[in-house]
Amino acid sequence: MTLGWGIVSTGRHPDQKIVPAMKLAEGNRVIGIYSRDKGRAEAFAQKHGPLRAYDSLEQLLKNPEVQAVFIASPNSLHALHTKMAAEAGKHVLVEKPMAVSVSEAEDMVNACRKSGVKLGVGFHLRHHPGHRRARQLIQKGILGSISLAQAQFFFPDKRGVGDLPRRTGLSQWWEDPVMTGGAYSIMGMGVHALDLLQFFLGRPITEVAAITDGQTAQKPLDQIAAVALRFENGALGTVCCGRRVPDTKNDAVVYGTTGRVWLKDTLWEPMRGKLEVVSDVVNLEESYEGDLLSQYKLQMEAFSRAVERNEEFEASGMDGWRAVQVASAIIESASTGRAVKIKPV
Repeated sequence: MTLGWGIVSTGRHPDQKIVPAMKLAEGNRVIGIYSRDKGRAEAFAQKHGPLRAYDSLEQLLKNPEVQAVFIASPNSLHALHTKMAAEAGKHVLVEKPMAVSVSEAEDMVNACRKSGVKLGVGFHLRHHPGHRRARQLIQKGILGSISLAQAQFFFPDKRGVGDLPRRTGLSQWWEDPVMTGGAYSIMGMGVHALDLLQFFLGRPITEVAAITDGQTAQKPLDQIAAVALRFENGALGTVCCGRRVPDTKNDAVVYGTTGRVWLKDTLWEPMRGKLEVVSDVVNLEESYEGDLLSQYKLQMEAFSRAVERNEEFEASGMDGWRAVQVASAIIESASTGRAVKIKPV
């Protein structure tokens, strides 16, 4: 089976990562590109072609060769575009965060279930072999009782680390609280780290307490955030993320009563870094080396397999819904100065 894709958005993410990865991924083929600007769609189609260019999403969705859509539009449009695709009978892989509110995430899950199509979320870090190995070992119980899970996801903004100037061009919507969902570093980077810790532990986050440099009337968007977590099994955690830093730092560590799993320099797009495990039963080190497209290629192949086998995609709509729940609770906590409990989905 070859899965035919329609792409929603001509932004940097589809241009530099998703479409090039799709062209490398077995069982995937890019059919068309949609943009509200026909000239932009045509330029994208010419660069990555042969593709069909559309300035009408309805017309792209009518193409019988398109069986799935990849949605990389602004966050505030994810719910609308997902529901349109589901009603047209197309499978959906939507960029994170899947929605700007919990109610929108719920609507997206229900729309795709009603139409009998797959809904996946672009948590590409789940496809890093080090992350998958870590999850396997943690789930086997090599750390005993889990006590603490931590992740940090920082990289410098190329525009500087002080009071960052506003964005320009296609990515300018990231400066709009309505379009992003009320957060910047949390929605852009933090959701990856939060999802990854839940992926490792196999347990949802049930409580958060957050401090950020935003979420106020004067500064609604954060550029750096520190979040304390509680998981369903009682384990505690922390996630720190942001761009007001001088260098890149991204890693994760999970501690238990009998050891630790440490992932060094793995929480970013090139498939690289190291896994270090020290415990009473397992001691190992593994290093990884890949390019920018490696994890995205694995993601696309996994999604096409899920469609072919009629299985749930690993980063499912429910996982995306939980991530939106946690992000929304973090925003509430940062705004009010209180810890926020999260109800089970």
